[in-house]
Order: sequence, then structure tokens, then C-alpha cells
Amino acid sequence: MTSSEILLPSTRRALLHRVATAQSEGRAPSLVAAVQRDGQVAWTGARSCVDGHEPDGDTQFRIGSLTKTFTAVLVMRLRDEGLLDLGDPLEKHLQDTGAGQVTVYQLLGHSAGLGAETPAPWWERTPGTTRPELADVLGDRPLITPSGHRHHYSNPGYTLLGSLIERLRGDSWAEVLRREILEPLGMDRTSPQATAPHAGGWAVHPWADVMLPEPAEDLGLMASAGQLWSTTTDLLRFAAFLGQGDDRVLCASSVAEMRAPAAPPEAGDWAGTYGLGLQAVRCGERTLLGHGGSLPGFLATLWFSVEDDVAAVVLSNATSGPLTGTVAAELLLIVADAEPRIPEPWRPLPEVDEELLALTGPWYWGTQVHALKLLADRGLELQPLRGAGRAARFRARPDGTWTGLNGYYAGETLRVVRAEDGTVDHLDLGSFVFTRQPYDRSAAIPGGVDEGGWRGLAT
Repeated sequence: MTSSEILLPSTRRALLHRVATAQSEGRAPSLVAAVQRDGQVAWTGARSCVDGHEPDGDTQFRIGSLTKTFTAVLVMRLRDEGLLDLGDPLEKHLQDTGAGQVTVYQLLGHSAGLGAETPAPWWERTPGTTRPELADVLGDRPLITPSGHRHHYSNPGYTLLGSLIERLRGDSWAEVLRREILEPLGMDRTSPQATAPHAGGWAVHPWADVMLPEPAEDLGLMASAGQLWSTTTDLLRFAAFLGQGDDRVLCASSVAEMRAPAAPPEAGDWAGTYGLGLQAVRCGERTLLGHGGSLPGFLATLWFSVEDDVAAVVLSNATSGPLTGTVAAELLLIVADAEPRIPEPWRPLPEVDEELLALTGPWYWGTQVHALKLLADRGLELQPLRGAGRAARFRARPDGTWTGLNGYYAGETLRVVRAEDGTVDHLDLGSFVFTRQPYDRSAAIPGGVDEGGWRGLAT
């Protein structure tokens, strides 16, 4: 099946219309987009101001801050190899920066308190040789807000992460990137420098239909914050990895960790958060993850939905104009809404443990009723049966307990407490006692149960 056959004609028409509108109304010299579903390229489309010269999936554009997600993956690899801990202060691995007290985690999630930009001149339009040392990137006042208190986007923060990677790997950021991400994922059209075919960067006059070429500088130390060039084809490969993980690069659980919010959003900005090198936005009931990027002459956005297994990429060679973030989100939603994912067939568990099966069913925390469900790999799920309550999934541990994975009970321990005869007395979840009956008199309920038992209203 070719990509043109994956989607219905009406869906393809809606996608093309959105891209054509974005290029026309955004006054972009060119714009290229692609959508992926279930791991396959489902649609590609492009528009250009020059007839017959539309970019395609092999045409490179500069992707700006989308580079940061690649840098974050490299840092997570260092963590998984035991070469650092995300809670480590930077100075443990990289000394004399002037910001050594901030943690690796804070740098990844933009909560370190560093400034958003470098000292003047504007780093995106000047060569990296203008800032040969980290001190030139950070300036005299690296920290402008208290570390760990808020999300404050920082380009210099990702320069520090690039230098951290080079220090621990003993190689350049670009070489580590090529070896550890680009080659394993087959992203041979992603590179720090442009390789033909590639788009040229343009500024479009805000009040006249004329253009001005933009410079494409080598960013030097700032490369790990925004240097890369890429294509829609390569970025869809990257999106598939960010959604599912790939053991050659980063396992699924570590990629999922990157997707979790790392710092509270700004007041009034509840529609979006930031994880570890990944942006997240809410679109209705969906969470879209990915990153946007811009450099003079270029705009780029990648969004993906894990639940729908749909990703969209939009690239343009304009300094401003087309709203690539909005367009990419709308392309994704067009596919997800018009052709929703067909669920996999229900299948029973391959095997069942009778002791675990006996734990399933209703349990009471005081008078609140919950249901315990058995999942694959000896996992458990706790759900309230009436009204709102604290739901959670739990992962089995070798010692016979379970660890909470989400919600209020994330990181908490669930264990089975047995009576002297070996029967189950109750479940202990972070000191909360769950029993088979509300305030079961035969169970070890903290505070005990009134000897008079349950009663009606006295007459």
C-alpha cells in the first residue's frame, strides 16, 4: 500500500487544503508537510511560490529548537548508562560555568532559572565564533530567576547540556548525535550543516510581497540548542521513536519519562507544559507532544499523539508568517478525527496467577469502593467505582509488592498484608488500608471498628 492509499480521498483533500492555505495566507516562499499514522508515512504535501519547485520529503530545512529534543535524548542516554543522575548539579560534571548549582533535570525542563537568550548580539544571526566560551553564552548574570521554581525557556541552558554531553563522551556534540541517534534511526538527511537539496532561508516583508535572504550561521557552542537541518521524512522517523522508544537509542520507559511534565506552567498557561526536551499541548481531549523551532529564515514544528499513533511535521523557509505549530496540530487532528485509530482485538492474558486473580474485584478504603483489576506482566489497576477518586496503575516488583505509576499514588507502594493463617487481611497502599468489606471487623483497620457495628437511626 502506497502512502496515497493509506488515507481516504476526503482526508487527503482536507490536508492539502490546510497546507495550501497556510502557505498562501502565511506568505511563505515554500512549505512542506507530512503525516504519519501507525508507523507509516500516510500523506505528504507541499506548496511553493515557484511553480514546479515544491520541496519534498528529502528537502532539508533548518529546524531550530527542535534540535533541543535530540540533545535531551543524548542526556537521557547518559543517565540510563549511569554516567549521571538527573538530580546531579551541573558542577559535578562540568565546572566553572557560573551556573553549577542548577541540576541536569532543571536544564532539561527549562526550570534552572537561566536567561532565555545569550548576551547581545543576537545569537541566531551572528557566527558562533562570537561566543567561543561558555562565559560568552551565559554572560555576567546567568541566573535571572530562582532555580526550580518556574518554567523559563532557556537557549543557553541547552548549550550547557551540549557541553555536558561533550565532556562525558569525550567527543563533539555533532559526532555523538550522529553515532547515537541519527545512524541507528536511519536519519541520514539530518545534519548540523545543510546538504543539498535544501531550502534557502527568507524574510518576507510584512507590508509588501518582497523577500530578503537570511544568513545561515554556524552557531558554534549554541549548536545543541538549534543548529540542525532535517527533512519531513527524517522527522517522522524521530516522531515514531519518541512515541514508542527504540532500544538502540532509548528505551520506551525513558522516552515516556521525557514526555511527563517537568515544571509547572506559567499562570494562565494551562493548555501547555514542558517535559524533558519535549513540549506538550492540549487540543480538546488530546495531548500533543513534540517541539517547535525557528531560526531566521525558517520555521518548523513536529507534533505527535501517542494515543492516536499519528504524527505531523510542517517545515517552512520563512522567518515569520505561517503558523507551523497550529498547522501541524491541525493536520494531525484532521487525520485522527476523520479516520480514528481502529483498536486492536481484545485478547486474554497469556497466563494467569491464581493468587493474583483472587485479589481482583471490589476493595473498600473506609466506605469508598474501588475495583482492582489484573493487567499484563502481573500489573494491577485500581479504579474508584463511584464518583471521583484516586485511580492508578501499578507495576509489579520482584519482592511481591507493586509501585504506583501515575496519579496520587505515583511511586507509592502497594502490598498485600496477610493474617497469621496466610489469608489476605488487607491491602496497604501508602498506609491506606483497603479491605473486602467497608470497615471489615476481621481486618487490621487503623483505629479499630466500633464494637456495636453498623446501625440504623435510633427511634
